[in-house]
Amino acid sequence: MIVIKFGGTSVKDALSIKRVLGIIKSRLNNKPIVVSSATAGTTDKLISIGNDAMKGNFEKVVKSIFEIKNRHLTIIYSLIKSEKIKLRAEKKLFEQISELSDLTKGIYLLKELSDRTLAKISSYGELISTNILNYYLIEKGLNSVLINAVDYMVTDSSYINAEPDFTEIKKRLKKTIIPELRKNDVVITQGFIGISSDMNITTFSRGGSDYTASIIGASIKAKEIEIWTDVDGILTADPRIVKSPKILNEISFKEAAELAFFGAKVLHPSTIEPAIKNNIPVRILNSHKPEKTGTIIKGKIKNSNFAVKSITSKRNIKILNIYSTKMLFAHGFLKKIFEIFDKYKTSVDLITTSEVNVSLTLENSNNISQIMKEISEFAEVKLEENKALVCIVGNNLKFLKGIEKRIFKVIGDFKISMISQGASLINISFVVENNDLEVVIKNLHKEFFK
Repeated sequence: MIVIKFGGTSVKDALSIKRVLGIIKSRLNNKPIVVSSATAGTTDKLISIGNDAMKGNFEKVVKSIFEIKNRHLTIIYSLIKSEKIKLRAEKKLFEQISELSDLTKGIYLLKELSDRTLAKISSYGELISTNILNYYLIEKGLNSVLINAVDYMVTDSSYINAEPDFTEIKKRLKKTIIPELRKNDVVITQGFIGISSDMNITTFSRGGSDYTASIIGASIKAKEIEIWTDVDGILTADPRIVKSPKILNEISFKEAAELAFFGAKVLHPSTIEPAIKNNIPVRILNSHKPEKTGTIIKGKIKNSNFAVKSITSKRNIKILNIYSTKMLFAHGFLKKIFEIFDKYKTSVDLITTSEVNVSLTLENSNNISQIMKEISEFAEVKLEENKALVCIVGNNLKFLKGIEKRIFKVIGDFKISMISQGASLINISFVVENNDLEVVIKNLHKEFFK
């Protein structure tokens, strides 16, 4: 058995879904479980619909729902020729659109959008796309069955940032997907969506369809997990910055995890966690170029000629500089700081310390003013903005002689705010000005991949 996940750009229109059919057909011998995202842009539109309803802008809500309905009707009419199957697909779409409309009316009347309701609204993108995909496969002669994620993907009650209950998921998969896979060519299911123990719809954080695929793959001990997206694999740098970056044939789980955390958009940061624990390979592939072999992520990889595997980055980060003489020879100071971050559910990317100073970077700055206010009660705190974090990833960089010399030869003329190396064996990170980011990455890529 394998798990195949298709992202939003892979099912964005009729032509893309036709390519998906070819990919699925080529893998029928491996008993595929297909996990689908919503069509590209649909989840963002659904979230906007919820917010517009809460704000009382119901004309815009009606228009947006109409656009979603028409977009997916166009896909149905372009793909499905059998009148009988077309009517079934159309009927289900109309039911889903009607449910969505009723939900937004409730938000409009109450002028309230809870996390529970937002999760429910967000789920319709995947529910709609998998309905269409399933009926299209049936028309094309495949024994395809749709199993809804709510039948097995049990989570906690964190509605828009849910955590899976692996024990319960494994039990339910044995009663739902596994028996159907024995009887059919392919099973279709939704990514991103789960259900709490009190029977409310939940969702993983954005990009969570990758996570769904990994959870299923780990739970059934799949042979491989395939993540189909719109890039040829994991690249040595962002193609929007570096012209013609190289494709990595393979990369370790640890390297991929670092890249995901530090800004590589091809992977959701949580995606490979279940796969790592179960040593299941994850392959990144391009649905628009299915002939490409992509990048495989696994536990053990061959030695590479390249010490550095990839250079990734995050823009528009902030640095908090915290200064206090009370920190000198005192215990509990860092605990005091991070209790505040925990209170406001704000994560930190990098941290450096000296005797009396702590510097750290933040990507999520929603509660920055409250955090600074509380820290200022026991320390001096300053905020630096318009920064960018650069992360260089490669196997055992910490022990590679001369690597720092090569890096700082390239970035020596730029303003560097923070540097972090010792925390990881496989990455060296530093902070530069936003305006310098592209030049820095281009120069580093030239140095390591020329």
